[in-house]
Amino acid sequence: MRILFFFISLLFANIAWGGDWVVIVHPNSGVTQLSKAEVINIFMGRYRKFPSGQSAMPLDVLHPVSGREQFYRGLLNKELAEVDSYWARLKFSGQIAPPLPIENSDAVIQMVASNINYIAYCDKSKVTDKVKVVFDFNR
Repeated sequence: MRILFFFISLLFANIAWGGDWVVIVHPNSGVTQLSKAEVINIFMGRYRKFPSGQSAMPLDVLHPVSGREQFYRGLLNKELAEVDSYWARLKFSGQIAPPLPIENSDAVIQMVASNINYIAYCDKSKVTDKVKVVFDFNR
C-alpha cells in the first residue's frame, strides 16, 4: 500500500509541476547556454557570476513546492530538506545568502525579464519570449 501511495504521489507531483523545467535568464544577459555544473555552482552559492563575469542572482520558486523539490532533486540528487540544511549552515556562518524566494513561475518570469542579472528555473510551459532558456533538464 505504501508503494502505491508513493507512485501516486509522484504522479501528482509531476502533474502539479508539469514535470518539465528549465533554467532561464534575461535575453540580453549575454548567456547563451549553461552546463549543469554551472547551474549547480550558481544556485548553490559557489559562484555568483555568469561565465561572462557578469553578476548572477538566483531566484527560487516557492510554489508549487513540488517544482522546487524536483528542481533540486534533478540538479543535485538531493532532497529539499538537505538543500535547506545546506543553506541554513551557510546563512548561519554569514558566508552567503540563498537564492531569493519568489512566489511562482509567473512572478519569476516577470522578474527575470526585468533584470539582466537574475537567473531562475520555471515550468517550461510558462516560458515566454521575454526570457531565454539556458539549461534544459531534458536535453
